[in-house]
Amino acid sequence: MGDWFSVDQIDDDTFAISEYKHWEETHAYLLRGSKYSVLIDTGLGVENIRNIIDEITSSPVKVLTTHAHWDHIGSHGRFDCIAVHELEKAWLENQFPLSLQMVKRNLTRYPCDFPADFQIDDYQLFNGKVSETFRDGELYDLGNRKIQVIHTPGHSPGHCCFYEPDRKYLYSGDLVYCGCLDAFYPTTDPMQFKESIHKIQALSVERILPAHHQQNVPRDIINRIAYAFEQLDAEGKLKHGGGIFDYGDFQIHI
Repeated sequence: MGDWFSVDQIDDDTFAISEYKHWEETHAYLLRGSKYSVLIDTGLGVENIRNIIDEITSSPVKVLTTHAHWDHIGSHGRFDCIAVHELEKAWLENQFPLSLQMVKRNLTRYPCDFPADFQIDDYQLFNGKVSETFRDGELYDLGNRKIQVIHTPGHSPGHCCFYEPDRKYLYSGDLVYCGCLDAFYPTTDPMQFKESIHKIQALSVERILPAHHQQNVPRDIINRIAYAFEQLDAEGKLKHGGGIFDYGDFQIHI
């Protein structure tokens, strides 16, 4: 199968499946429960993530989607049970906001050591039926662990973080990570992004598990991102076309 994916074990039943060879450096997360497992996002779709998942668990797998952008839904078609926030159901089923040509251009934007059998001409966007939709506050009981949906729009209309109260894990999607936080394209909303950051400030978080780049994300970054958004808003810069603002280990692009 090659070595496209890197697998890091977070604890006995939590695994990060990463694509560090690509500039997006995406992470998907497998959470094992006693009744079923949850896979948060499915990555780029460059290589079949299902093969990795089947090595880790034999239990039924439900995919929870942080948001329906191309770099998080690449292997959705490998799974039977897919859930997404109700606002982005149509994106997965028939109305993806980017053309396949634009997605391919993004996928190959920078040189990358793709697997030998990967052919960009064969790459396809996921388009299929969603098994279920979720809303803010819904709770998934995997058996011996529970995952809560936190609707955090801004990066996209239906963007969600997932919070694990017992372990105090925050699966932060594209809302929080070390790198450039994007709120500049038409389907983003910088003001909603700011409010979503404030929303997760209320959570007790011991570990942030982001969708991109480094996994050792400092917990204080949430407060620092919130402060940066407040500054930009106070200065009248929190609107599309504002540019890129650098805060060291994160940037905000609006």
